[in-house]
Amino acid sequence: MAASGRSAVIDIRTRRAGKERGLEIPDDPDPLLRNVYGEILRDERLDQDRTLDNVARTVGMSKQYLSEVERGRKEPSSEMLHSVCDALGLPIEHLLTRAVRRITASRRIATHRPSGTPRVELLAA
Repeated sequence: MAASGRSAVIDIRTRRAGKERGLEIPDDPDPLLRNVYGEILRDERLDQDRTLDNVARTVGMSKQYLSEVERGRKEPSSEMLHSVCDALGLPIEHLLTRAVRRITASRRIATHRPSGTPRVELLAA
């Protein structure tokens, strides 16, 4: 687990390649995909001023489970992600594209910031 209490995956190849080129690659790991998906789904739901209960009922899941998906604590199946996206009117390919953008942007920030500079959290992609 990362220091922030969130699970994360560390890309060893990127870190090694950066060190070979003389770049300082911070030890901040990439976020797990389930965390990124959850953030995007929560942002979309809140942008629509919808409640957990409203979206969960539309999908046919408990609001507790949807909450855990949004917080990155549960790894939803592709079918479940598709159902939540449908309930939000969010094409699944937009979820995937936004996730790639967020992860790519967080890597750029992490690899280009001077050491000792705090990591900036991305709010939207």
